[in-house]
Parts: sequence; C-alpha cells; structure tokens
Amino acid sequence: MFEKGEFIVYGRNGVCSVEDVKPMNLDGVDSERLYYVLRPVNSQGSTIFTPIDNKKVPMRRIISREEAVMLIDRIPEIEVLKIPNEKLCEEQYKAAMQTCDCADMVKVLKTIYMKKQKRVAAGKKITSTDEKYFHMAENNLYTELSILIDVPKAQMEEYITAKLEA
Repeated sequence: MFEKGEFIVYGRNGVCSVEDVKPMNLDGVDSERLYYVLRPVNSQGSTIFTPIDNKKVPMRRIISREEAVMLIDRIPEIEVLKIPNEKLCEEQYKAAMQTCDCADMVKVLKTIYMKKQKRVAAGKKITSTDEKYFHMAENNLYTELSILIDVPKAQMEEYITAKLEA
C-alpha cells in the first residue's frame, strides 16, 4: 500500500502524489473500500480517485535515485522496439507505455527518435501517432527522473545528453 505524501506512477497518467488514502463517502460506493486520492504532477488541478486494490491500471512507486542514474547510464544499451510493420506501431507503443517501466519508455523514445531521423532525411514529417507517444513517453519519463535527480523536467533531455556524452 502506498502512503500519503509518496510519489507513484499511475498508469499512463504518469507520476502522481498520493494526497490521501480514505474511504469514499458516496451513495452506491462501499464505505469500507479504501481509495487513493492522487494528484498528477503534470496535470495541475486534476484529481484521481482509485481503489487501492485496482487491478486494471498499473501502479508502482517511483524508482530510486540510484535506479534513475543507472537507467540514464544504460540508455545506449537499451534496444529499440521491434515493430514488424507500421500498422502495429501504436499497438507496440501502447503496450510499452502500459507497463509503466522506465526502460520501456526509453525504448519508445529511441524507436521514435530513430524513425524521425529516417523520415526527416527522406523529407517527411513525423507521424501524429509517433509524435503523440513520443511526447507521452518523454513527459512521463522526464517527470519521474526530474523528481529523483533534482533537475527541472524542461532541462532533463539536456542533462541526459550531457551525461551520455561525458
């Protein structure tokens, strides 16, 4: 069970702070069942209420600072997604994002970055699906890393690039 004040990753919503753990006082809702009251870090003003025993949406604690540093060091070794044909791209991206695993988000970012380089070289633009999932993976990953490494999210790409070039 997560504690009040903790940061967790809640599905594709990304990093949330646990504001409270309490029963819901609503008609038709089991008054014995406990719910997390979550505040998404990237969506100010939003609140998520989810049962603590929710099995539909993956939830996990954010990784440790040490794991974050190790993840950044491993980025060159993390492989891209193997997508047999373009029609399966969104399915593969969605599956990777639903794991809520940082390494899977890196896979999505690397896959789309490489595709983008090829498309730009061919005089084409990035597809809207690629752009959507790139921003989702970037937003979720950089938010989590910025909390752990104490670097503003807007500077996370620059920080990672500098670390990898060093």
